[in-house]
Amino acid sequence: MADSGYTCTCCGEHHAELPFAYGAPAPAFWQGGDGDVLEEERCVIGGQHYFLRGRIVLPVLDADDDFEWGVWVSVSKENFFRAEDRWDDPDRAAEPPYFGWLSTELPGYEPGTLNLKTNLHTRPPGERPLVELEPTGHPLAVEQRGGITLVRVQAVAELLRHP
Repeated sequence: MADSGYTCTCCGEHHAELPFAYGAPAPAFWQGGDGDVLEEERCVIGGQHYFLRGRIVLPVLDADDDFEWGVWVSVSKENFFRAEDRWDDPDRAAEPPYFGWLSTELPGYEPGTLNLKTNLHTRPPGERPLVELEPTGHPLAVEQRGGITLVRVQAVAELLRHP
């Protein structure tokens, strides 16, 4: 069996696995105040800020698997409750995308990723929505459109292992 690990350029150690996915447990704005709700896929802050969890998928050009960032997107109250009403509907994947603002600060991007414009595409029940970034020159948007390499996947792993 082929080794799926890597030798870290920061510490020189061999790590048994090169992760292809990372996720944020809560939106960047989460404080956990009274009345705030944080669930696995949904979040409400202060009764007026609404978030859904999604996936930013980056194609990896020299691998069989894609790289994924698990992120939170701020959506309108109307879209939040529409998504909630359709949560178990098998036809929810046909919904038009919901506009939102990226609410996760991903490491290693300059400028930062907070508040990038997005479209949240619902998927069938049981599948986390896909997040499409506005096609700008931001490095994350460029990576989503053009893909990344295994070298970049390793650089992310090293950044998160050795902040």
